[in-house]
Amino acid sequence: MPTQPKHTAYLRRALLRWYDANKRDLPWRETNDPYCVWVSEIMLQQTRVAAVIEHYKRFLSEFPDVRSLAEAPIDDVLAQWSGLGYYRRARHLKAGAEAVMERHGGVVPSDESELLALPGIGAYTAGAIRSIAFGIPAPILDGNVFRVVARFFEVEGAWTSTKDKKQFWEIAGRLVSQQRPGDFNQAMMEWGAMICTPVSPGCSGCPVRAKCGALASGRVGELPTPRVKEKPIAAERTLYVLSDKAGRLLMRRRPDSGRMAGMLDLLDELPARSSEPESLGSFKHSILNKRYEVTVYSSRTEASTRGRKNWEWIARERIAALPLTTMAKKGIRLAQSISLFQAGDEANEAH
Repeated sequence: MPTQPKHTAYLRRALLRWYDANKRDLPWRETNDPYCVWVSEIMLQQTRVAAVIEHYKRFLSEFPDVRSLAEAPIDDVLAQWSGLGYYRRARHLKAGAEAVMERHGGVVPSDESELLALPGIGAYTAGAIRSIAFGIPAPILDGNVFRVVARFFEVEGAWTSTKDKKQFWEIAGRLVSQQRPGDFNQAMMEWGAMICTPVSPGCSGCPVRAKCGALASGRVGELPTPRVKEKPIAAERTLYVLSDKAGRLLMRRRPDSGRMAGMLDLLDELPARSSEPESLGSFKHSILNKRYEVTVYSSRTEASTRGRKNWEWIARERIAALPLTTMAKKGIRLAQSISLFQAGDEANEAH
């Protein structure tokens, strides 16, 4: 690969023209506030754009600036994040806001090393914040940009290879527009998401097809090196919607570390002093490469939380405001036929 990849000036001009004419109307593009850019970029990691839009609006309505997020109880943050998955991102975002308040007086820094020192911010997020919010010609590299670079310049490489990623970062650094870095980086991502897609790319309408290396050599389908997909694993799980006479729901708090840390889940065991469980039905749920068949039962119980630090009795009216796992939400929806849970479940639906 030469020091300056061939056709970089052509690529910049063509993509910026295309972006100006075709970019999607997305709420985070209405501002260059670094906090808003930061929130949007964290939300967009491993999540579809369509799923982020409403969550982004609600999150900023609840936490409009760094201070409000830093001072918010973690349960409130997780509740607003509910439905986006990968909850560690929310914890890191809050911890990052706390660090910005403590180290930078509530002002999101533009310096790369200072951004990288914040929880949950890596090279990609730092580059996005610096280029979009501050107009600094900092590169980014996500799956879309990786694919665009691989195809246009006909570069061999696999997303899973650290060595290949280093090479692609270097190319991205030479590509980024000096005059409009934020727009160019977003154009690359937009192009990869809408035109240069992993499957069935829109080559006939591509704005840079005339100089695309992979198209010229007939290798569009080969580049970048395809990821090896894990085979789905079938699994089963049983959950219990357990209530007492007062209408409270018995739930368990997940550990403070690990997957879905701190979230509330339904119990997967029937405790002592519970009535005969009633079957509510089942639903399917996917987590990574696992495909669960989840069976749900309801029961009245007088179980004690003594000796069970992770068990909590939750009042019906509080359910909607607390961070529930998606499995728990689905299980509670199945309990709608029990009048005790109807009000709380309706609130969850609205949330």
